[in-house]
Amino acid sequence: MNYTIHSSQGNEIPILISVPHCGTEFPDELKEQYNPELIKAPDDTDWFVHQLYDFAPAMGMTMISAKYSRWVIDLNRDPQSKPLYTDGRIITALCPTTTFLGEPLYRDKRTEIKSEEVNRRLEKYYWPYHKLLEENLNRLKKKFGKVLLWDCHSIRQVVPTIQKEKFPDMILGDADGTSASIGLIETALTNLDHADYSVNHNHPFKGGFITRNFGNPSENIHALQLEMTKVNYMDDSETRYDKSRANKMRALLQGTFSKLIEQFI
Repeated sequence: MNYTIHSSQGNEIPILISVPHCGTEFPDELKEQYNPELIKAPDDTDWFVHQLYDFAPAMGMTMISAKYSRWVIDLNRDPQSKPLYTDGRIITALCPTTTFLGEPLYRDKRTEIKSEEVNRRLEKYYWPYHKLLEENLNRLKKKFGKVLLWDCHSIRQVVPTIQKEKFPDMILGDADGTSASIGLIETALTNLDHADYSVNHNHPFKGGFITRNFGNPSENIHALQLEMTKVNYMDDSETRYDKSRANKMRALLQGTFSKLIEQFI
């Protein structure tokens, strides 16, 4: 199976949690093609994000998390490889051949993945995750009349191929206000911004393909993406989970979801 489903517990609520970049595994059919040193700890992983949000099922939310690394195929990229941004930043491909820092991923240092192989990976590894999101969004909307998809991400504090400056602690993305209602956006921003963290809105990330594709507030399907720097829940080396930092962030996230639930249900 390409994903893990963490079912809601107790009284279910119409919020679906997606964690598309926490996967660290590589399928046996592909594993030998990669640089073995790099895949020991795939650096572009959103490390431990599924652990950070593991309170969600107890609050009534279903959570879906990826099993395989984004280096196999990136679940938050456009399936037609259309660029998400056009401001000159480095954007890794749907099936990347380098890390965010430009290191070759494959033993043979290939610079592209043939279209036939990309299509094969789409069918085997990409679409099952997206179909599962769609099924659960439709199920929750049918049950409640509305649904919110919360797409969870993290990133190193500094990634010079994207921007030279440090990222803020958190960036809430809503595709420039088009993927969720103004009320939900304002509630999320207000709660996140009232803590001891710096928060940006739609800059430098406005939401990836998942947020942009599924968010359709006119149909009562809302989607938000939260990106956060890893030092908010990991140590300064951005390699280990830091329980103290994580618990502070978890409390903020739980409080934010509580406010969203008050407004949404």
